[in-house]
Amino acid sequence: MIRVLIADDHEVVRDGLKLILETEEDFEVIGEVGDGATVVQLTEELQPDVILMDLRMPGMDGLQAIEKIHTQRPNMAVVILTTYNEDDLMIRGLRAGARGYLLKDTNRQTLFDSLRAAARGEALFLPEVIARVLNHSTGERPRGENSVLTERELEVLRAASLGERSKEIAIHLGISERTVKAHLDSVYNKLGVDSRAAAVATAFERGLLTK
Repeated sequence: MIRVLIADDHEVVRDGLKLILETEEDFEVIGEVGDGATVVQLTEELQPDVILMDLRMPGMDGLQAIEKIHTQRPNMAVVILTTYNEDDLMIRGLRAGARGYLLKDTNRQTLFDSLRAAARGEALFLPEVIARVLNHSTGERPRGENSVLTERELEVLRAASLGERSKEIAIHLGISERTVKAHLDSVYNKLGVDSRAAAVATAFERGLLTK
């Protein structure tokens, strides 16, 4: 069972999302909140598997909440669900530690798939999100020898950007799952991040990943 905490400042949206999620047997909505400060508090109290997070909320907004939650609980899975189709917000959200970025007109199956991927510790990127990150990227290359990714690290990160799980990447590249995780840890260290989503977003921004 995947325990979901919903954060959105519109009650009707929260009610709708709860009804949608509970049509699936593996989701349980354990809480609903309307502002960022409360979602930070309830994350500690309820310890959800995934937080479904809106960005624009009163007081502490969604981005601030993600950053605070990520500081306190680095492994907490957050999926952004917003009406704001803005590249800057998307980049900031992914770099803050979110594992997915969805718009509220997304279909149910994409919502389910993104939440399940996030609960597994994976990041699922839709093609249009990747395209927008690429268009937003500066093409700036990382400086310093320690920031340069090896070809194998790039292969692993490229597969991760397509939503492949560690086991799938291992099979695809003919290496062990432990080796995949070691490569990802090395990527995180070199890019100065601590999640797949942040690594992919940063790599796209720096021109390390291309279409």
